[in-house]
Amino acid sequence: MTDIAFLPARRLARLIRAKKIGCLELLEHYLERVRRHNPALNAIIAMRLPAARKAARDADAALRKRGARIGPLHGLPMTVKESFDVAGLPTTWGLTEFKDHRAKAHALVVERLLAAGANVFGKTNVPVMLADWQSFNPVYGTTSNPWDLARTPGGSSGGAAAALAAGLTGCEYGSDIGASIRNPAHYCGV
Repeated sequence: MTDIAFLPARRLARLIRAKKIGCLELLEHYLERVRRHNPALNAIIAMRLPAARKAARDADAALRKRGARIGPLHGLPMTVKESFDVAGLPTTWGLTEFKDHRAKAHALVVERLLAAGANVFGKTNVPVMLADWQSFNPVYGTTSNPWDLARTPGGSSGGAAAALAAGLTGCEYGSDIGASIRNPAHYCGV
């Protein structure tokens, strides 16, 4: 059987709704993979663990209640590209002058993901100003390709693609103007 970490997000959401896996159980599965594999990859650069664990427990409790509103991404652990604001987490775009900046509110896309039930637990690495075909910046360093650590995962959604390809997250939200998702998806095989 394929490790649950590599199942498509749509299937993970179905397993959660069918109560075949708990939201907290799935989150902890990903966090264990992050603990083991992220030090070599440097794909996930910031996490909100207490909030994510609470969200997972709340999502599990909602599934036990009759009539609870269950969104299409209910309890699904996921990450977003570093350039999207997540309240309390850094948003730097890889620029050292913003290394201490913490978002005060969620970006619209993050609000919508949360409203759909997603559990946004972390953010993934990017190149400076999202403007390169690799994912290095002086704030977080270099993200490596999970298939060959000496190679790049691409950019600008390189941390996103590396995290997804390595099974560190159930879903990822990136952005693309000039192949910023397409290039990393190709490089990482996702």
